Parts: sequence; structure tokens; C-alpha cells
Amino acid sequence: MGAFLNKPETKKYNETGEGNGLRYGVASMQGWRVEMEDAHHAQLTLNGTLSDWSYFAVFDGHAGARVSAHCADNLLECILQTDEFRREEIAEAIRAGFLDLDKKMRELPELSNGEEKSGSTAVCAFVSPKQIYIANCGDSRAVLARNGIPIFATRDHKPELPSEKSRIVQAGGSVMIQRVNGSLAVSRALGDYEYKKVQDRGPCEQLVSPEPEVSVHERSEAEDEFLVLACDGVWDVMSNEALCAYVHSLLQLTDDLVAVTNQVIDTCLYKGSKDNMSIVLVVFPAAPKPSPEAQRADRELDETLRQRLTGCYHSLLHACSYKYRDRYTAQSERQNGSIESSRSTTYDARG
Repeated sequence: MGAFLNKPETKKYNETGEGNGLRYGVASMQGWRVEMEDAHHAQLTLNGTLSDWSYFAVFDGHAGARVSAHCADNLLECILQTDEFRREEIAEAIRAGFLDLDKKMRELPELSNGEEKSGSTAVCAFVSPKQIYIANCGDSRAVLARNGIPIFATRDHKPELPSEKSRIVQAGGSVMIQRVNGSLAVSRALGDYEYKKVQDRGPCEQLVSPEPEVSVHERSEAEDEFLVLACDGVWDVMSNEALCAYVHSLLQLTDDLVAVTNQVIDTCLYKGSKDNMSIVLVVFPAAPKPSPEAQRADRELDETLRQRLTGCYHSLLHACSYKYRDRYTAQSERQNGSIESSRSTTYDARG
């Protein structure tokens, strides 16, 4: 669960698509972790009468990849099959879908016998022509940006939050070193059934809850720029504000969303992320477009940095050569002094 490689696995998985007035890009990297436990789902058009709806999700597994992979394959269908969704009660349908998936998944043989102990966070978004429905369970996060500024971010479900800690304690658990029973770093997740065994308590009253927080946002065609869904391997090293500003600037340089998402993942690795890293970037019509001015400024910055680095390199090389020359001169002088001293001693002995 916490094991690391000797060097990071930097090969990326990428995906991109366009439809329903949206564009999206995906990038994921195993990084320093021994296993890739992240999963995702991106679907630009839903079936039937929901062809103008889109769905995006990121799942961050822990203690294995079994649960995250199953969630990526099945969460959408669990939500769409609820009575609440048929009644167009979307927020309640999402909540019911999460709970239904967690219940059904528990019956899988490898999970029901206790051999498989993995779990997964989840963050997902439904984008309709008028609204954006965002749900999260755990510490994967979604951020909606306008003008390069985050106007909404989901709340990470951590054990130390007062409301989460209260539920954990009431279920007979404890919060130690900011973890459930000193072990699990999130207080809500799918799977993790060893934390969901308290008798006479409902699924949302256990040590770890599968209940998502759901929010609804009216779309603004003129202002909505992009939506980011990412696991904590990204958010551990970049704040909401920093990531939104960074994506905003990258979109002014290129419309290649694979390049943009890859750049984000690479930056997170360089900034010290030790976790798996996955990002789904959903771009709306009002997002920045590549501009010659921004591209020129970027080239000028690259040239300035190149010149400065070249100057630093030559200065260092010059300093090292002088240091070597001075050391060589001093060593030669010491050697010559020893020879002269030896000669003087010899002459004195002969005299």
C-alpha cells in the first residue's frame, strides 16, 4: 500500500475526445508507487434520451486496484438504473447509485471472503446542457474554474474533520495520526469492507462511509472554462488555485489536451508527488484559446531561461577550472619545495 519503486514509472496513459460541445483529455501515471491503482471513466454521450449528457470520473484505489477498476466499470450504470434517476432526481440518484454499487460489490466472491481488502475514492461529474452535477467520496477532488480561478471545489473527506470524526467515534472507532483507527487516510470510500462491519448501523454510519457529497451547478456558457477531476497524487502538490492558473496558461499555448494533461502530471512528479497521478480535464467552450501573444511570451521565457542556464553553466565551468588550476599550482609548488629541500639536505651532507 505504501511501497515505492527505486525510480518512478513515468509511462503515461492518455485519452482524449470531443462531443456535446465539450473536449476532454486524460493523463495518468504510476509514478513512484509499486502498483497503478487509479482508474477513470470518460463518456461524452450517454445512451437513449441522455445523448446530450456526459459523464466523467476518477477513482483512486488503495490496498489494491480491484475496487477502483470495478467502480470505473460499474458506477455509471448503477446510477442510471436507480428509480431516482428515472424520476429525474439526479442528485439523489447519484447518492443512491454509490450506495447500491457499494452494496453489490460487497457480494463479489473475492471481496465477500475477506481476501481482497482494497477500497477506492471516487469523484464524478455529469454534465448536462444546463447543469453540472459533481459528486465525491474520499479525497479525490473536482474543481470548476472560471477565468482561471476555482469557483467550486469538492471537500476532501478526511478522518480529522469534525463531522467525519464524530461518525467514526460513534461507530466505535478512533482517529489516530489523522487516520481511521490509525490506518486509513480517508473517511469515505467505496469498498474497504473491514471498516464497515458495525452491527445495527446503516451503511452511512460506519467507520468508513460510501456516501458521496453531491452538488449542482448551473452552467454559464460565457464563463465556465474547465472542470478538473484528479486524485490526491495531483492535489498533494498543487493547490486548487495553482492548478487552475496553470491549466489556464497552458490552454493559451495549445489546444492539445493530451499535452496539457501530460504537462500537469509531469509537473506534479517534479514537485515531489509520490503517489499514482490521474487527471481528467473537461474543457468548456469559454476556455482560453491558443494565442500568438502567449506563445511568443512563452518562447521568450524559454530563451531567457536557456541563456541564464547557459551563463550559469559557463560560470561554474570557469570557476571549477580556476579552482583546479589553483589546486594544481599549489600541489606543484609543494612538490617542488619538497624536492628543493631534499637537494639542500643532500648538499649539506656532502659538504
